[in-house]
Amino acid sequence: MFVVLLTYIVSLDVVDQMVVAHREFLDEQYRQGRIIFSGPKIPRTGGVILFKCKDRKELETILETDPFKRNGLAKYEVIEFNPTKSAVGFKSFINR
Repeated sequence: MFVVLLTYIVSLDVVDQMVVAHREFLDEQYRQGRIIFSGPKIPRTGGVILFKCKDRKELETILETDPFKRNGLAKYEVIEFNPTKSAVGFKSFINR
């Protein structure tokens, strides 16, 4: 499992020009079952995405298709972790 932290490196005016394309990217990843959660940071300086991918290479390939990354609008921090406990309703995400 991966937490991806995006931090904008351009103004929000520039980011807003790509928001629709970025959301289309997110929608496709949800359809593929790769994203679990996503949303903006508060304050709006970037975003957070929780991915379930088979490995880091797959994730990096996917991230290269994000319009924010392709257009140099954000830097990405990837944190890989192994979930071992969860709240009720999230047990399917635990690695056994």
